[in-house]
Amino acid sequence: MTKIYFGINNCWAVKRWPLPEEWAEIYRKLDVEEVQFSFDLLDPRTNPNVLEYEAALIKDTTKKYGLKIHSTFTGLAAYSYNLLGHPDPALRADGLDWYLSALKVTHLMDVPMTGGHIAAKSVRQQSDASLRDEIQRGVIEAVNVIRRRAASLGLQALLWEPMPVPRETPWSIKEANETLKISNEGYGVPVRLAIDVGHQCTLQGPDGDPYVWLAQLGSYSPVVHLQQTDGKADRHWPFSP
Repeated sequence: MTKIYFGINNCWAVKRWPLPEEWAEIYRKLDVEEVQFSFDLLDPRTNPNVLEYEAALIKDTTKKYGLKIHSTFTGLAAYSYNLLGHPDPALRADGLDWYLSALKVTHLMDVPMTGGHIAAKSVRQQSDASLRDEIQRGVIEAVNVIRRRAASLGLQALLWEPMPVPRETPWSIKEANETLKISNEGYGVPVRLAIDVGHQCTLQGPDGDPYVWLAQLGSYSPVVHLQQTDGKADRHWPFSP
């Protein structure tokens, strides 16, 4: 039987409770042990000495409060970037550097996986089939670099979050299956999904049903993001009254 653990992504702590001691205490009060660490709380390209200090502090604090960091995640700040899908090759390279830095921090924190938002295409790229295919091939090549580096650091998986925007592959169930197949070729940690049950809001039919996503792809998604929503938009409403 599959075991499901309830956890919380700690992006809610951004700017309000930024210290590990602060957000860890709140987790403990909520009786939640599983944490998904958001890079909104720690820029993975912070000064290396500071990164090592913060990673050690986070490890010590979560141990003190009996918490487990399941994975690290891109967060809202990184979601504002095109990352591996940027039309400018220099900024695509910078997106790859961002991810390689995220791998290092994840390793320093003794966390087994990272991921989230991988790439966003521009409107022009998405509108032109040749540009769209070209950039997607580049995304997969960069993902393979990330996979190989993650393996060398002892990580277990790279998470790829399906998004509610066609420019941000994978969007549909078909794209998710294709992405899993293509991105897992060759050496490296496996690519897995991070399904969000609110991200089907721009799709129709079976693709628009989160239960179908979970039935068909749940076994490839070690993380499922839950949110209060109505299926019409990516709401992220609170669960409390």
